[in-house]
Order: sequence, then structure tokens, then C-alpha cells
Amino acid sequence: MDRNHLLLFMKLLESYIQLLMCLATIRLWLIECEEKEAQRRALSQSTLEKRLDTISKRSIEIQHITRESDENCINELRMDRNAFAHLCELLHFRGGLLDDGLVTIEEQVATFLNIFAHHKKNRCIQVRFYRSGETVSRYVHRILGALMRIQEILFVNPTPVTNDCTENRWKWFQGCLGAIDGTYIEVNVLDSDKPRYRTRKGNIAMNVLGVCNRDMNSVYVLAGWEGSATDSRVLRDAITRHNGSKIPVGNYYLADGGYINGEGFLAPYKGTRYHLREWEGSTHAPTNKEEYFNMKHSQARNVIERCFGLLKRRWAILRSPSFYPIRIQGRIVMACALLHNFIRTHMALDPEENTPTDVEDMPIGEEQPNQFHIVDVVESSSEWTQWRDDLAEEMFDSWISTRS
Repeated sequence: MDRNHLLLFMKLLESYIQLLMCLATIRLWLIECEEKEAQRRALSQSTLEKRLDTISKRSIEIQHITRESDENCINELRMDRNAFAHLCELLHFRGGLLDDGLVTIEEQVATFLNIFAHHKKNRCIQVRFYRSGETVSRYVHRILGALMRIQEILFVNPTPVTNDCTENRWKWFQGCLGAIDGTYIEVNVLDSDKPRYRTRKGNIAMNVLGVCNRDMNSVYVLAGWEGSATDSRVLRDAITRHNGSKIPVGNYYLADGGYINGEGFLAPYKGTRYHLREWEGSTHAPTNKEEYFNMKHSQARNVIERCFGLLKRRWAILRSPSFYPIRIQGRIVMACALLHNFIRTHMALDPEENTPTDVEDMPIGEEQPNQFHIVDVVESSSEWTQWRDDLAEEMFDSWISTRS
């Protein structure tokens, strides 16, 4: 073998070695790719399993709350299983609430009610229902919107006390539609807004006007006014706005001493005993017509205070400030009142109230045409004051005659 052949052989050997090295590198790369693909498949399988496990746990939780027993449903959502199913249907067919393929209507409503009933923070709901904070917030706003769209269905139309009424609490107040009053709901607002929302007691709250009928159902709610606003100012806004409280001329609501005694609003005598606790015991009986009128007025008007008490007892979100924007906090108060009416309509026995309710006597969803003149001003009236004096004297004379 001559020198040229030897050099050629060495070059061929070198090329062969380089080829072997390339093949080895390619093999190592293929092995690495196979390992990564195996890891990816394992990770994908693990993610899928976790996803399926999360869906299963979420489904079990919703089933446990809404379908396992009435006791669970009432404890968690403040209504039994039948009422919950009716609410889901109402929000779907009348409120426009949709099952978007991501979260079922049942889960949307259950999450919403659980937040209201127990004032759960977003983080707690995330953990319990295995959802993101953004998802929880989005569907809370959707349910609020659906409830606002059916408020005319859920707010009741009050009926006046008739002349043949025999109920001792109401028989003297012919034409009365119910009671009206204001209450404070504590809120969170920006520091710059706190002076406007500060009440006389120093709390940061909104002034909420509530109207209820004799059966303790909400007729109208106006929420959002600052805590510094007077009750009379809030009332004027309520009866003058387009979608406000409508009071037919000739009818009225019982109001406390903070309101003007005028057409549409029957207030007690000022400077005279009024609150129920002041009449306890035989030695505290009324001594004149003003005191007797105030006592009967207080007994009847107590329905609005019981209504407020039941609302706050049922919905924990009304008992402490929430962290939603103030506009949303006002809608939350209204939503609580609407749900209060719904529960009292669709549950024969309300544990919060501990008194049976005849569902058939409380129809829902009937809108009445506005075919009457309404009270559109809040002002004192000598005629109204004289009528109150005449009524008080008649009530007192009747009471005296029954005692003698």
C-alpha cells in the first residue's frame, strides 16, 4: 500500500468515525425526545386525572348541598330543595340565566346563595367549589343581573286593609298597605366617601328604605343612599323616581316618628310613648287617645322591624360590610329582599321565621296595571292630621267602652 492509498484510507476512517459520532448523537437525541414525550404524556395524564378528580369533587359538593337533604340545602342556601329547583327555573326562564357549558345553573345559584347566606369571601368559595376567583365573581354578577330582571315578579303588590277586617292588629287602619321604615346596612367605601356614609352613631353605612305589606313581604326597597341622608330625604326620592314606590291616593303606609304625617304616610304622635316595651305591664296602660293610638300604631308597624330583622338573620352578608363596589352593595340588599319574598312564597315552613306559610295564598308573578292616582309628594297636611285625631279618638273610645 503506497502513501496515497494510506492517506485515502485514513480520511475514510475519519469520515466513518464522524458518521458514527453523528449517529450516536442522533440516537441520544431520539432517546431524549422519547423520554420528554413520555414525561409529557405522564404529565398530561396526571393533569387530566387531577382535572377529572376536581370535577368529581365539585359535583359531589354541589350534590351534597342541593340534593342530599332539605336540611343541608336550608343550612347552606336558606331554602329547601324544592324551592331551590324553582329558583333555578325562574332565573333561567324569566331572568335569562344560562348554562354556558362551563358552570351549570345549579352551581351558579348555589354558589351565589352560599355567599349571601354565610357572607363567604371569594377565597373560601374558590376552595370549596374548586373555582377561580374570577369565575366566582363573574357568576355572582350574572345572578345579580338575573334577579334584577325579575324584581317585578318577586316584589309583592300590597292589598289595603278592608273595612271588614277583624284582625286586632290591623282592623283600625282601613286602607293601610303595610309599613315603611329605614335601616342601616354597613358598607365599605373609599376613604374620601366615608364622611357621606357616616351615620349619627359613627358607623359607615348606607341608608336603606324598606316597604313591606302586612304579611312581612317586601313591596319596595331603595338602597344606596349615604348613611348621612335623612329618612325623609330618602322617602322623597323613593316616591318621585320613575320606578319608585307607588302609593294610591286614599291608601297609606304606617311610618315612624321620623317621617312627616301626611297623605300616604300615617305617623304616630310625637312626644308621646310609642315603643312596644313602654306598654309592658298592667301599670303602663294608655291614659289618653294619643297614647292608645301610638300603642296600636306601634303594634302594627312592628311588621317592618320584624321584616328587617328576618332579612338580616337570614342573610349574613347584610350583617357586616362586604367588599363589593358600593353600587353592587346596593343591588345586594335588593337581591336579599327579593330572595326573602321568594323563600316565603315557596317554602311552607320557613325555619328562620318558624311559622308556616300557605303558598297558595301568596301568588307570584302577577303584575297589576297602574290605574290609580298616586301620592307624589311628602308633606304635612292639616286634613290628614285631623283624620288621625278623629281615628285616635274613635279607637280610644272603643277601647274604654270594652273595659267598662
